[in-house]
Amino acid sequence: MPRITFLPHETLCPQGAEIEVEAGVSVCDAALRNGIEIEHACEKSCACTTCHVYVREGMDSLAEPEEEEEDMLDKAWGLEPDSRLSCQAIVQDEDLTVEIPKYTINMVSENH
Repeated sequence: MPRITFLPHETLCPQGAEIEVEAGVSVCDAALRNGIEIEHACEKSCACTTCHVYVREGMDSLAEPEEEEEDMLDKAWGLEPDSRLSCQAIVQDEDLTVEIPKYTINMVSENH
């Protein structure tokens, strides 16, 4: 099974985390299932950027982002070439290393 390594994040996972996941699961769902409360204000429908992450390793194993995701990513805080929306990044057979940005653009915190 592939692993996702989450780099330390000040509030969401201060020690970082390494989790095993099944292929076909989104990075967002994998995080949530393992107690990493990544924001997902649009309920994972690719309608916001609150679940924005940086894929530091393993980007090649992810499918290319669709146009809808790319359009949303243009609005993300701190956009980088390895940015993805974690609700749209589906784990394949390779390990990933993911960093959750320090900030997100969220006008209303839903406290999921």
